[in-house]
Amino acid sequence: MKNNPSELKVSIEAGAATTALVYPAGDPSIHSTLVLGHGAGAGQHSAFMVAVSRALAALGVDVVTFNFLYTEQKRRIPDRAPVLEACYRSVIDSIRREVDSARTSLFIGGKSMGGRIATQVAAADRDLPIAGLVLLGYPLHPPGRPDQRRDKHLPSIRRPMLFVQGGRDSFGTPAELAPVLASLDPKATLHVVDGGDHSFKLSRNDPAKQAAVFGDVERAIVAWMNGAVSKAG
Repeated sequence: MKNNPSELKVSIEAGAATTALVYPAGDPSIHSTLVLGHGAGAGQHSAFMVAVSRALAALGVDVVTFNFLYTEQKRRIPDRAPVLEACYRSVIDSIRREVDSARTSLFIGGKSMGGRIATQVAAADRDLPIAGLVLLGYPLHPPGRPDQRRDKHLPSIRRPMLFVQGGRDSFGTPAELAPVLASLDPKATLHVVDGGDHSFKLSRNDPAKQAAVFGDVERAIVAWMNGAVSKAG
């Protein structure tokens, strides 16, 4: 299969390193790279990360996943935000050197925590050469704690952003996200997965319908990336 990933070692700091997987774009390629960080409880080899990466690569995107350092070192508790951000930043630097399309059009993002760390990296560096962010199940707040918001930094990003959010996401529903996103410049795009949870799973076990949901999400991501590149050009 053309989009079987290749492995890339990424140096982080003080001799530490992590592993990235590069899923090459199928034909026709959209000549863009998307880096996706994993969620807090599962690494880049999780079923969700692998399935989404393969599907997006088949649709023409060079997709890169990686393990945050704590996952690579087989620790269960995520590192503090500065360590997670430094890891993500090192991956971006490596990918821009190693993947041709990343030097032309680079998007970053991830699943849940991975997406949140991508937003923090983007907010901290206005000059970081990224075309936009793709956020899969953005953790606006911890489940059951809507007062503990994670959106203060979002206005500082000032790049195009796509939020893919399940209609019953316990980390933040589309209704909670919508007013936050409407106030951003440029205005962010919200793609709602009707009936989906934090990982876009439907409450009813219907394999055909579930596959259709994921297919719709993947096509929406690629269409949005194409649109963001066209506007920037």
